[in-house]
Amino acid sequence: MNNASQTRLALVTGASRGLGFAMAAALAAKGWHVLATARTVGGLEELDNRIQAAGGSATLAPMDITDDKAMNHLASSIAERWGKLDLWVHAAIHAAPLAPAGHLDPKDFDKSVACNLRATASLIPMLEPLLRAAQGTALFLDDPRGGEKFFASYGATKAAQIALARSWQAESENIGPRILIETPKPMATATRARFFPGEDRTQLADIHEEAERVLARL
Repeated sequence: MNNASQTRLALVTGASRGLGFAMAAALAAKGWHVLATARTVGGLEELDNRIQAAGGSATLAPMDITDDKAMNHLASSIAERWGKLDLWVHAAIHAAPLAPAGHLDPKDFDKSVACNLRATASLIPMLEPLLRAAQGTALFLDDPRGGEKFFASYGATKAAQIALARSWQAESENIGPRILIETPKPMATATRARFFPGEDRTQLADIHEEAERVLARL
């Protein structure tokens, strides 16, 4: 990267597994420099190995998106080194165990709010100036489970996250950045396996094929 201003820079939050992992790998394969953020160091190292083997480049940022201080530091580092952000893929999620609304675990619900909603609300103002500087794009991944039985914790907080993204989308229509909200196909991920343990996984989409399909929307 001889010229930071010419580097196509993508931040992927939740890059250590599932669709976030696949999106990060696909972007790197297309010549983007990927900033990969997640709590799971092992998953990030596996991603980095995959990217390097394919001739791509990545910077690993093992941190918790609910840590405002850490994420502020990351945003400041992006501003100092690159001065802009071309793409933010927000794939981080806390998938609480399924439970009836009358039997929700308060700790799991608080984790869902912290990761799925509050962290998103904190990241938007941190990253918006960087995205505007590049006339960039923020990509949110919807999973419309709100109101389904046993999905009270995950469904409610995911729906709130997407509602927040839609407000940002409407506000940014004329001034940027571009906000995209995509609904991936059902995929053979570990999260889905926890939700539907007896499901026939041969009928589910491959995460890497789905990453290519979603990225084509960009």
